[in-house]
Amino acid sequence: MNSIEAAIRILQSAGTSLHVNEITARMIKDGLWSSKGKTPEATVGAAIYVDIKKNGASSRFKKVASKTFALRNSIDKPQQNKTSPSSASVNTRNTFINCAQKVLAEFGHGQPMHYRSITRKALDKGWLITEGKTPENTMYALISTEIKRRQSRGEQSLFVKHGRGLFSLSQQRDQGLVVQIKEHNNQVRKDLRNELLSLQPKEFEELIAQLLIEMGFEMIEVTSHSHDGGIDVRGTMVTGDVIRTKMAVQAKKWSLSNNVQKPIVQQVRGSLGAHEQGLIITTSDFSSGAVKEAEEKDKIPIALMNGEQLVTLLMEYGFGVRRTTPNLFELDLASVNDRTKTRVD
Repeated sequence: MNSIEAAIRILQSAGTSLHVNEITARMIKDGLWSSKGKTPEATVGAAIYVDIKKNGASSRFKKVASKTFALRNSIDKPQQNKTSPSSASVNTRNTFINCAQKVLAEFGHGQPMHYRSITRKALDKGWLITEGKTPENTMYALISTEIKRRQSRGEQSLFVKHGRGLFSLSQQRDQGLVVQIKEHNNQVRKDLRNELLSLQPKEFEELIAQLLIEMGFEMIEVTSHSHDGGIDVRGTMVTGDVIRTKMAVQAKKWSLSNNVQKPIVQQVRGSLGAHEQGLIITTSDFSSGAVKEAEEKDKIPIALMNGEQLVTLLMEYGFGVRRTTPNLFELDLASVNDRTKTRVD
């Protein structure tokens, strides 16, 4: 069996696109093909490229990314699964961030690397598989965003930005201080979460409304308790000043041991108005049944925000805390009262 026939057999078995390194490794492992050369991946890759160039649309192969191929007219397995936009964006971010860490750890040697070099190395090694046409730009944007998000939350950043597109891994030189700051901030997170439980139900709803406003929501309205149908806050989520999504939010100020169950998710979905999407925010957490119901196929998805995520956002937007150093937070409960009193009163 030649390399082309073996590659076709491997891709048929996989049912999805594969990097040429993975194709070659599977060919050799399954005994379909062998090579005495030192770079069998290059041999296989060249054979597939020649086949595509020679046969064009008649070739059995198609290129889907750098050194990544699939069989023509095949559908990748990952595309058969319905994934929510939010889950897809999280997976994309994690994939690029993980690859950046791996490249810098293995090839950076403690020195900054340009984001284009990081991307090329990740693609060449087969660690990063993407169908995007501008992976370098995506890499730069996601690393930069990761740095800003962690800094705003008082967390140690994974990367250091040096300017001119250069990044390195955080060396964490003052390890002792970093650990102390992290432990301190974790305690603040716990204290803030406990303080949320002391708020009156109406105060908690007002706090959620104010947080949504800070996050960029528009037309926020705290609903009347007698006519809310389970919905506490309504508003419009604005994305990029272009996309506007009507959101119906239920706020659950529950103890940490009292998780939100499946019927609550069903209640929120049944209370949605025309063209609305649902969001449940709780100080506790969600049961596995609630999570499964929220992601149920062929139903309107319900977004879920648990207590840890809520506290993270409150700290990021300065609710209930104040930053005393670039990464050290202190409780500032007066800020919560100030932000809610204007609406409650």
